[in-house]
Amino acid sequence: MGGSTRMTSSPPVKRFDWGNLRLRILSAVVLGPATFLLLWFGGWPFLVMVAIASTLLAIEWGLMSTPEARSRTAGLVTAAVLLPLFLAYRDDTRTACIVLPLTALAAALAARQLRWSDRSLDIAFGVLYLGLPGVTLIWLRHDPGGRGWATTLLAATWSADIFAFVAGNILKGPKLWPRFSPNKTWSGFFFGLAGAIVAALAVSAVGIGDGGPGLRLAAPVGVAVGLATMAGDLWESILKRRFGVKDSGDLIPGHGGLLDRVDGLMFAILVAAVLRLCLPVGIGDGVGVGIFR
Repeated sequence: MGGSTRMTSSPPVKRFDWGNLRLRILSAVVLGPATFLLLWFGGWPFLVMVAIASTLLAIEWGLMSTPEARSRTAGLVTAAVLLPLFLAYRDDTRTACIVLPLTALAAALAARQLRWSDRSLDIAFGVLYLGLPGVTLIWLRHDPGGRGWATTLLAATWSADIFAFVAGNILKGPKLWPRFSPNKTWSGFFFGLAGAIVAALAVSAVGIGDGGPGLRLAAPVGVAVGLATMAGDLWESILKRRFGVKDSGDLIPGHGGLLDRVDGLMFAILVAAVLRLCLPVGIGDGVGVGIFR
């Protein structure tokens, strides 16, 4: 009798993670309204929110990048980020953008001179990586017409994240970049992009994005913000793989750390700011561009 053929069972199909989705929805229900409320009113409460978020991100960056000196790194990164944030709040964004790389350098030199960590470049990068989106977001919100842009930004970013997560888990299919992020799929990518477009159009259509990109420009802005959101998500996956961690922390149920939740937003903030500078603004697509003061 010929050689027998070994029967191998196929790997079980991964089911949709309903528990994770429920946690994500609960987190969004708790955090979403508070974030939008503070964004809507702006001023010092919005600054406080960004400063607290930056501090939490700095703690996660210390844990992720320099576990041997996480508290010291967190303190250095926090101090280096907060000064430019306050300058941006005082309508001195140009100075904030000049000071930020200087504080990044100072944090790196301090870590090296005090022998707290030999990863001084990671500390400097952390200051720039966390600080620039914070400075830009404060400018974007408080620039004339910025409330509409910031509202569109948040809605499109969060919608892209939710659509990508749901579609990627249900439809699955080919992986987007398995080397760095084995769970992300092309189906999630395209549905995330569609979600960002729908959200940007909805914000403009219902009139809560006054001063934003306007209905005519909402779809292109949604595309750009959606692409930036997913690029930021992939970039953090690369960083986590480099540092050998699964999550940046465990602060937010269903998401891991705060950095896991806002990684896409951080890239999207920068793209939205560039668009704000270059595109016509206003609900009626009026003329004018924002400039750094």
